[in-house]
Amino acid sequence: MSKVQLNHIWKIFGPNPQHVFKTITQGDSRSEVLRQTGHVIGVRDVSFDVAEGEVFVVMGLSGSGKSTLVRCLSRLIEPTAGQVMINNADVTAMNGDELRELRRHTVSMVFQRFGLFPHRRVVDNVAYGLEVQGMGVAERRVKAREVLELVGLTGWGRRFPHELSGGMQQRVGLARALAVDPEIMLCDEPFSALDPLIRRDMQNELLNLQKTLHKTIIFITHDFLEAIKLGDRIAIMKDGEIVQIGTAQQIVAHPVNDYVREFTQDVPRAKVLTAASVMKPITDTIQFVDQGVPQNTTLEELIPQVIAVDKILPVIDEAGDVIGVLDRRTVLLAMAES
Repeated sequence: MSKVQLNHIWKIFGPNPQHVFKTITQGDSRSEVLRQTGHVIGVRDVSFDVAEGEVFVVMGLSGSGKSTLVRCLSRLIEPTAGQVMINNADVTAMNGDELRELRRHTVSMVFQRFGLFPHRRVVDNVAYGLEVQGMGVAERRVKAREVLELVGLTGWGRRFPHELSGGMQQRVGLARALAVDPEIMLCDEPFSALDPLIRRDMQNELLNLQKTLHKTIIFITHDFLEAIKLGDRIAIMKDGEIVQIGTAQQIVAHPVNDYVREFTQDVPRAKVLTAASVMKPITDTIQFVDQGVPQNTTLEELIPQVIAVDKILPVIDEAGDVIGVLDRRTVLLAMAES
């Protein structure tokens, strides 16, 4: 079931975006449009669906349009054209009251800059969204303390933001988003300002929370390793357009062009690629051993098997059915490709 749908979203910055939108042709590049019209294409004809409970990562270099795109989802930035659907409701057609209800109850955002109120204690920062909803002081503070416990900040509710480390402040930002129990979380590079070790801890924290909460998450990053770690699927952007969408395994195994291939160069392929992503199709002439390899087995796990047995191995799905085959050569070639 699709929770979020984007249908041909455009965002053009400049004094007359609608006119420019109507005159753009398929072959016009971003630089050509800027030179000819003085307008900047932030997002260009982007469409994708996000399933309920999915972590969908949008990644790209600075200026690729990923942050603009995520802001179009909740209309913090107004799209120039296209349609955003959330729970089958047309967000792009909502009036002010409907949009406020959406932001209060359905969609929460976590930003790179924590945006905490320095004069409010941590518990009241977390409870801010509940305050906006009209919840009473005592009730919202109880809820805020529950969420602080969830993100590992039990006992820190009475402190002020400046008394917390950067990683702890980002936990507060995450707790604030979770406190209103949103169906959808939009995360705009929330961990990119953190030190590497703290960033890794926050990634693990989000994954652990997701196992329990099953939120629909759209996560923005410029780090491909972060995208691989967090995303059920990844969309790669360049110059406002989606270049490729797929699982980490699909993108690493089959990059569509050199731009995507550059992102995958430093990826530990043995830890990412699986039997299903490198297997070959079955033919009538192929003879293989009886014991199957589960489709989600990584190449790292497969290496000892293919070294020990120089035979063709069947790849099986969750039902135990054979869906493909692989051998030593297939695995080693997949490891060696760049």
